[in-house]
Amino acid sequence: MTRRDVCVALIASSLTLGAVAAASARGPVMGSTIFDWNTFTATPNQTGAVRKVVQQPTATLDELEIHITTLNPGATPHAPHKHPDEELLIVKEGTVESLVNGELKRVGPGSIIFQAANQLHSIRNVGDVPATYHVIKWNSPGMLKAR
Repeated sequence: MTRRDVCVALIASSLTLGAVAAASARGPVMGSTIFDWNTFTATPNQTGAVRKVVQQPTATLDELEIHITTLNPGATPHAPHKHPDEELLIVKEGTVESLVNGELKRVGPGSIIFQAANQLHSIRNVGDVPATYHVIKWNSPGMLKAR
């Protein structure tokens, strides 16, 4: 065995160990599952409540995050903002106003809002009753490192 062979073997084993460590740090990859509404716990906050569903890697995503937000009438969870990940919001109940492509749009139950990457967006409950919506966000491979 030559000095070159030893160097190649050391580099290869270092890269393999690094890849294994990175995969372990991500956590277990989520397989098929069911998220039962009856098992979620609503955690109250200043604007209503949040139900955390999952924040975990999948076979094709570095991270899939799902949570459910309930906003009190007139409440907004945050000022208009943007981020590199995309997200879907599915309105379960109530009426919300969402900033999309620079315009405020009102939608109700069953509506779906897609927020594209790096575009300014917001949401606010414009109804007289609490508004609840599901948020589905994802980070494609390499996006978590870019944050």
